Parts: sequence; C-alpha cells; structure tokens
Amino acid sequence: MVETSVLLAQRWILAALRDRRFFSVAELNAAIWALLPALNARVMRRLGVSRRALFEHLDRPLLRPLPTTRYEMAEWSTAGVNIDYHVLVDRNYYSVPYQLVHQRVEARLTAATVELFLKGRRVASHRRRWGRGAYATDPAHMPRAHRAHAEWTPSRLITWAETTGPATAELVAAILASKPHPEQGYRACLGIMRLSKTYGGERVEAAAVRARHLGAPSYRTMQNILARGIDRVPLALPAASSSAAVPVHPNIRGSAYYTGQEDHLCLLTPPSTN
Repeated sequence: MVETSVLLAQRWILAALRDRRFFSVAELNAAIWALLPALNARVMRRLGVSRRALFEHLDRPLLRPLPTTRYEMAEWSTAGVNIDYHVLVDRNYYSVPYQLVHQRVEARLTAATVELFLKGRRVASHRRRWGRGAYATDPAHMPRAHRAHAEWTPSRLITWAETTGPATAELVAAILASKPHPEQGYRACLGIMRLSKTYGGERVEAAAVRARHLGAPSYRTMQNILARGIDRVPLALPAASSSAAVPVHPNIRGSAYYTGQEDHLCLLTPPSTN
C-alpha cells in the first residue's frame, strides 16, 4: 500500500512538476499542495471510492482538537517513595501523598515540571528543581502531624532557642546542620521546645551546655540529662595549671622590679674571655 501511494505521488505530482523550476521550498510546497486535491479525489479501482471520501467518512468523525499547549520532550524514570513521602528524581526530592510510602512511582520530567504517576494515574506535580538536594513539598501530601510543623523554619527555630540561651541556640543549629535536610531535624528541635516548658529555660540551657560538652547534640541527650537531673551537677572542668615557681636567678628581675621595692638590681655581664 505504501509503494502504491509512493507510485501515485510520483505519477500525479512529481511527473506533473518535473519540467518546472522552483527557487524555494515554499514555492515547491505550494505547487504540490495545488495538485493534492485532484489526487485525493481520484476513485480507487479496488475500493470504488476516493481517498477524500474515505477520510470524510472514517477519519474525520474521530478527530479531536489539537492540544492547547505544544508537545514537550520528557524523560521518564521510576523511583521508590521514602518514609518521608518524598521520591528522589534527578538528585532532588519531590513529595507525593504520604499514603504511598514504600510504593514505586513513575516520574515524568520536562524542562519546567516533574509529574509523578502511580499505575498511570498522576498523584503529584511540582515545579522542577535544579541543582542537588532541593526539596519540593506540597503541604497537602503531609500527614496531619507534619502540617502543624510546616510553619517552622530553621531561622525561626534558632531564634527561639536564643531566647533560652546561647548554648541552646548552638545546640539547635547543630541538630539542623547534622541532617541531610533541615526539616528532618524539626521534630528534635520542637521536642527541645517542649522540654523548656516542662523543666524551664534555665535548666534547658544548662543541659545544652552539658550536651555540647559531651559532643552529643540531640533531643535524646537533652531528655536524659534533664530527666536524671545531671544538668544541676557542676561540670568537672579541667583544673587550671598553676604557674611554676619562678626560679631564683640574678638575671630574673621578679615582681619587685616593677613595684619599686627592689633595693638592688644585679645585671650580669658575660664573663670575660681574656
């Protein structure tokens, strides 16, 4: 059928234009377009009907409008939903509804968007992130307990901690910095905030000093210190080394020289070599 169509095009279009000279592709296309209606209107011997009639009867009723947006090239990949209801796609993280944890989804990436599908049904759509380690989180995908924390930011948590004391602020900053993504440390920081309501800011600050001293900045460490009352025990700081006794030597002036209480100063001169 293809060969027949090519043969017909050669006979009724190329042959008809073989003696004409064209100076642009647009001019050639216009000439071909003018010959197409006659070719499509010819009755096919085997079917007894023209191509135009078949198109109008079979194809046109099934045609649909063209998409309103132009086709975009897209890349497809698969990814697993992590326990934090995010999937890793092209080195960045995108959220899906938390009920899909541990399931496999398909990701469709274009230049501007990332769409996530489960068994052919789109479950999430995000603006594409670039770089590495960025998060795109839709609050609607969060469990209810996580949505209550969405209003917090690292800077706000550290600012709150500063109201308790500098050691607490440093502890909170250390917890946030220890996580691959700061949001993963929010729960621990909010837990420390609850400890301050239970034990008071002064004890939390003392516990933060001890946690820093132990090199264990975490909510669990703070909870254990406060629960056992260890924050009330003074830190065993290393004793300051006492100054060694100043040896008695004629070349060493001593404190009396500066207080004017020395009666006599002895200045040694190098022994004579003669």
